[in-house]
Amino acid sequence: MNETLTTLLVAASNSIAIEKGRVVVRDEAMLRAKGIDALVYLAVFGDETRKANARWLIWETAQTLGIRPASIHDLYIARAQEKLPHCFTTPAMNIRAMTYDSSRAAFRAINKGNVGAFLFEIARSEMSYTDQRPDEYVIVVLAAAIKEGFRGPVFIQGDHFQINAKKYANEKDRDGEIEALKKLMLEAIKAGFYNIDIDSSTLVDLSKPNLAEQQRLNYELCAMFSDFIRANEPKGVHISLGGEIGEVGHKNSDVHELKAFMEGYSPLIKHQPGISKISVQTGTSHGGVVLPDGSIAEVKIDFKALYDLSQSARNYNMGGAVQHGASTLPEAAFGEFVKSQAIEVHLATAFMTILLDQLPKELNAEMNAWLFKNAADERKPKDTDEQFIYKTRKKVCGPFKKQMWHLPEEDHVRVGEVLEARFAFLFERLGVNNTQTFVAQTVTAIELHKTPEDYGAAPILAEDVSDLAD
Repeated sequence: MNETLTTLLVAASNSIAIEKGRVVVRDEAMLRAKGIDALVYLAVFGDETRKANARWLIWETAQTLGIRPASIHDLYIARAQEKLPHCFTTPAMNIRAMTYDSSRAAFRAINKGNVGAFLFEIARSEMSYTDQRPDEYVIVVLAAAIKEGFRGPVFIQGDHFQINAKKYANEKDRDGEIEALKKLMLEAIKAGFYNIDIDSSTLVDLSKPNLAEQQRLNYELCAMFSDFIRANEPKGVHISLGGEIGEVGHKNSDVHELKAFMEGYSPLIKHQPGISKISVQTGTSHGGVVLPDGSIAEVKIDFKALYDLSQSARNYNMGGAVQHGASTLPEAAFGEFVKSQAIEVHLATAFMTILLDQLPKELNAEMNAWLFKNAADERKPKDTDEQFIYKTRKKVCGPFKKQMWHLPEEDHVRVGEVLEARFAFLFERLGVNNTQTFVAQTVTAIELHKTPEDYGAAPILAEDVSDLAD
């Protein structure tokens, strides 16, 4: 065993050990009390060698404990085939800041509510400004699950794996943009993202004369990426795939667009199964519409359209429609997603806002000063200070990541308690409490072991015992 691994095992209070190349848990109570905290910190902030070895140890510890990344595909197909009731909408939670604390809060609410249907996710754009690549994101979520004593499948999703329309429109950049997205997909799959939302809806062209032509680039690229993902998924895993027919914040979707998309997409895919859900636009926008005083304008979602789209999606063996940009909606709206039979709802901005609002005033002032200095080019001429801060504050997640990690314990506790309450509220409204039974009936989370080399660490060398007595 290399010196770094020996040091990490000591840092984990010797709560885990390595036997015959596998991680075994010696003392789970100690692991949860202290060991996992030390490991996850080094997995995020250690030097490259410690980071790589710590990530491997966390992955393998999770595998040993039965905490395993999984695909939600079969759960959604069961909904599509009417094998499960339409009584819940899966929350997909974008965790941008204090990911360990936030995920711990979510797992506490998950454990208390016996929640099985949930997704932790991060978008292509978020990975950049939050400074969280797929490997780190997966490992921190798994560490949080270990810390809170969770057992079972953990659904981790690549949200808005999106084509940049401007780059695609430029023939010189087009191939590079496609390759960049493929590279990200491979990176995410290797890390444990077994749920991926393909978003080529940025290429929908409403100026075209008919729906098929409007959706053509969208369904052609979605089919191409579907086949690429299927060709690269781990053995025994059907990655849950999603498509998108309406870009969030633009024209509302309808069943005719869904039909045009699916009639173009379905004949093109070579590797079955295809997508199991479809993202639509029914009246929201990412982050909400910010008013001059910094508050969020009330949004009216077309729940009838969402219901019709979910019904129509099941004609194509999909679980239903997916609603984006919902976290800033009024509380009364969340129960409507279940009534509309939406299969999934994406929640992001409100979690970050809740978290940042709980931070010490001095830190928030420092963050705002950083925004005025470093994000000034994003300010529109008519933006008030409040509008500017609200729209850009997500950009502090990466630069202040380490500073937030090192906050006093009382700040971590306060943030965790407020977030846990919010998660618990959403889980109740979205009907996912007591869905662990549905997940157990439909989902198989395969045991998948890795090696230190998978994380860029030196291999574990077998000890030479040839000259030792039996």
